[in-house]
Amino acid sequence: MKVLFLHRNFPAQFRHLATYLAKDRNNRVVFLTNRKDGQAMPGVTKVLYGLHREPKPETHHYLRFTEESVLHGQGALRAALSLREKGFIPDVIIGHSWGPVSFMKEVFPESKIIAHIEWFYNTNNSDIDFISPPQIDTRARTRYKNSHLLVDLYTCDKAITPTQWQLQQIPPEFHAKTSVIHEGIDTEFFRPDENAVFRFNNREFTAKDEILTYATRGMEPYRGFPQFMEAASEIQKRRPNAQIIIAGEDRVCYGAKLPEGQTFKKLMLEKYEYDTDRLHFTGSLPYPDYLKLLQVSSAHVYLTYPFVLSWSMLESMACGCIVLASSTPPVKEVIKDEENGLLLDFFKPREIAEKAYFVLDNKQNLPHLSINARKTIVENFDLKKSLDNQTELIKNILSKR
Repeated sequence: MKVLFLHRNFPAQFRHLATYLAKDRNNRVVFLTNRKDGQAMPGVTKVLYGLHREPKPETHHYLRFTEESVLHGQGALRAALSLREKGFIPDVIIGHSWGPVSFMKEVFPESKIIAHIEWFYNTNNSDIDFISPPQIDTRARTRYKNSHLLVDLYTCDKAITPTQWQLQQIPPEFHAKTSVIHEGIDTEFFRPDENAVFRFNNREFTAKDEILTYATRGMEPYRGFPQFMEAASEIQKRRPNAQIIIAGEDRVCYGAKLPEGQTFKKLMLEKYEYDTDRLHFTGSLPYPDYLKLLQVSSAHVYLTYPFVLSWSMLESMACGCIVLASSTPPVKEVIKDEENGLLLDFFKPREIAEKAYFVLDNKQNLPHLSINARKTIVENFDLKKSLDNQTELIKNILSKR
């Protein structure tokens, strides 16, 4: 079987599936991407595509995201033509709907396409109106942010999305061709270890310490970073032994950025008081170190807008962390309050602090939260089950050629 993966980044959501398919010597796996760096994957041929230009500043602001997606689609189109000229015609194309997959039927009409629809934008009961009602200009611009997604949903043979919450964002008329299949959590890797030691800056942290953890790709409002930092300041004042450890990069991945030279990390450090000897920013961690961090955590905080659910919450649950999470729709699909985690109000940093105090004072009486958290991930998000579901979808779609 010949498989072509498409994603602006590499390997992103397809790391596990591409690795799994590449282990079969009967498969030929090619990954078309715009990302130059990233570790090589055994058995996977990485092919780069480029953009012949960047989106133009004078483009109507409703269309800038669409133009960017088209440019990525065009770049992938040209690279795909080169692959076809060299004799590579995939049986199935699995692409992230962020531009690159949109024109693949023009190059490979005989191939089956599975589109990964991560997020369909809505202006009601979603991320856009979570903080305040959006202005009409924002609502209009958001409409057009879905243009490339609609092309992919129309063109693809099947679509997949990771959670029921994300499915709810997709227009109902496309639900029949969309399967809910999460990328999967490696529960053999992400597992509890009461003897774990996390090392950072010549210091060692263990499960015997009071450790409040927070993990994120970017330190930004979409993931509740400002609220967490306000709570962290209060926690340090009341808990003299509490260590606050934050994994992630000082950047914005989702939503509006601050003016040049300003970041939300800098803003929060200037706004609130901290004991910097007990406040640790690790940056982006290698997986083995990230695992140790979760394993020594006393309580893990996860906050999010009504948006894409982060892997970090599921990974922390797989490690048996007691998760303090925002009571927002993507979270509530997975966490049931006081059963496998603790829910709280996204907008109330004081409640984050109070829940943290409760866990730190009573952790020995809360083993059911840790046990049930891991059980939830093993039963619903385990990588092996996810790979089985993804490969079954591929078999079914190919059987209908």
